[in-house]
Amino acid sequence: EEGFIGGEIIPPNFDGSPESLAQLQANVLRSGQVGRLVADDFTSAIVYAPLLETDAEGNPLDYSALSEKLEQKIRQRFQSEDISVHIVGFAKKMGDLIAGAKEVSTFFVIAVVITFLLLLIDSRCLRSSLVVILCSAIAVVWQVGLLTLMGKGIDPYSMLIPFLIFAIGVSHGVQLINEFANNSHNNSGLLSNYRVSAAQLTLKALWIPALLALVSDALGFMTLYAIDIEVIQDLAMTAALGVFTLIFTNLLMIPLFLSYFGVNQKIRERKLEESGSNQHWLWRGLSSCAAPKFARYLVLGAVVFALVGLYVGKDLKIGDLDPGAPELWPDSRYNLDDKFINEHYSVSADVFVVMVKTPQLSCTKVAALEVMDRFMWHMDHVPGVQSVISVVTVSKRVITGFNEGNWKWATLSPEQNIINNSVQNVPDGLMNVDCSLAPVIVFLDDHKAATLERVVAAVQEFAAQENDPAVAEFLLASGNSGIEAATNETIKSAQTEMKIFVYGVVSLLCLVTFASIRAVLCIIIPLALTSILCQALMAMLGIGVKVATLPVIALGVGVGVDYGIYIYSRLIGFLKQGLALEEAYFQTLKVTGKAVCFTGLTLAIGVGTWIFSDIKFQANMGVLLTFMFLWNMVGAVLLLPALAHFLVRNKYPK
Repeated sequence: EEGFIGGEIIPPNFDGSPESLAQLQANVLRSGQVGRLVADDFTSAIVYAPLLETDAEGNPLDYSALSEKLEQKIRQRFQSEDISVHIVGFAKKMGDLIAGAKEVSTFFVIAVVITFLLLLIDSRCLRSSLVVILCSAIAVVWQVGLLTLMGKGIDPYSMLIPFLIFAIGVSHGVQLINEFANNSHNNSGLLSNYRVSAAQLTLKALWIPALLALVSDALGFMTLYAIDIEVIQDLAMTAALGVFTLIFTNLLMIPLFLSYFGVNQKIRERKLEESGSNQHWLWRGLSSCAAPKFARYLVLGAVVFALVGLYVGKDLKIGDLDPGAPELWPDSRYNLDDKFINEHYSVSADVFVVMVKTPQLSCTKVAALEVMDRFMWHMDHVPGVQSVISVVTVSKRVITGFNEGNWKWATLSPEQNIINNSVQNVPDGLMNVDCSLAPVIVFLDDHKAATLERVVAAVQEFAAQENDPAVAEFLLASGNSGIEAATNETIKSAQTEMKIFVYGVVSLLCLVTFASIRAVLCIIIPLALTSILCQALMAMLGIGVKVATLPVIALGVGVGVDYGIYIYSRLIGFLKQGLALEEAYFQTLKVTGKAVCFTGLTLAIGVGTWIFSDIKFQANMGVLLTFMFLWNMVGAVLLLPALAHFLVRNKYPK
């Protein structure tokens, strides 16, 4: 009856006295900002600062610099024993990501140094080690340069691809150095220009398997382009482009450099020792994998591992399994701040927006608002939902205000005139200009895969029952959590398609090269076992299938096929010479076994350094790729000859 009484929440005469504080508390409660700008328990308040896309000079906003200023000028300045400062938001998250990404260059240097030392220890030849490192580094430089010319760049998801290209280059370089050393030893006493002859023989011997391996890598990576997620498509292009540069920088340049510089006397002497050691204990022991007794047990063991892997992997989830920013560790500063906000406020950074589509100028009609009201009630009772707001929220609050603040009026009126009066000053974000679209904003506890699945299912259930084009239609979805839910659905439908593509491409290339389905089975089955075990490992470690981890399968298969190609091509060569399978495999291991094992270790070490990254998804990729590279090597060395015992041993007469 006294009309509206309004004013500032903190009045000009506020002096901090108990009376002023009591008035302030009453004003806050009336304002409707409890749970939004003021914590539910009144222990904190939010300072909300919308950002411009450009700075004062018109340059794009520098998230890294902004993040540093927030730390120095806000957190460090105002935080004390009595006051804590928590900073969240997209800009801060990006700043923390950039800060974590800067350490990637350090990991790259560490990987190069470790790889060089391993090469030097293995070959005891400085010049050949430098050649491999130099050519692999050139491939990375070319890759980055070509991306720049194409107007592309390295983002947090693809910045690890240069590591991978360098490691792949080193792995092929080891094969080339090993073959060159063999040819140098065999021809050094026969030809005056033995280095040129050795380089020619090396290229002749490895040209087809090396080219097949690199093309398989590149096409395997390109299968990721079929996934309709731009980040993954950029990663696929980056990886494939890097592999194609290796064809020139490693496959052609390394033999060329070696034809000039050769290898030192020590490596040739060691090859002489190895060639005279017909009973090398390790290779002789591993060659028994092709023997009937051990082959049966190995194949049976592979079947058991596959069944166990499928059973454990059935619990693999799509999406993030942890709250907070999935790109960062749970105990990172940002995620601790985000956790504080979620625990103390009714709104969160995880926003799921459902778009309500109505006929033009009808989003505030009584019928539309009533169905939106029922939808909000429906979503409010979904586990994981904090709160829900829409134009209905505004209408109810205004109607209540027009009726002396009596909460009995906190409902929708059936009278259209009353509704029209209550929505005269609706914020722009709650309806569009022609009133044909009204978002319902759902604040979530987190963006875990299970939470998003429940929310999406609840929306779809309601829409299936209530959608009416003449009144209102409920459409999925916007907001950061809505986009993530859509991404999860895309990944869920694309992961099987991606596996079919990558295995199909690799199998086709192997079939064209070796003209044998038996060869394809020998090479592909160990890779498939590793993929199954990798998914089981993800389920055990609580790593979901998402943008950062989905490419791992393609990357692991694309690179892991190299081991099988090198071993199988050598094995078939010895079988064609009339050797028994076990002896042929022994000779294969003498020629390429050491290089394959070294390759697996080199790749694993190259990506293993990522495990220590401050960026969580990079560390997850490091764990998974390290596992896949090592297991692909083990599969090629142990399981491939066992499969050959059943598939190809009788194909070549002795």
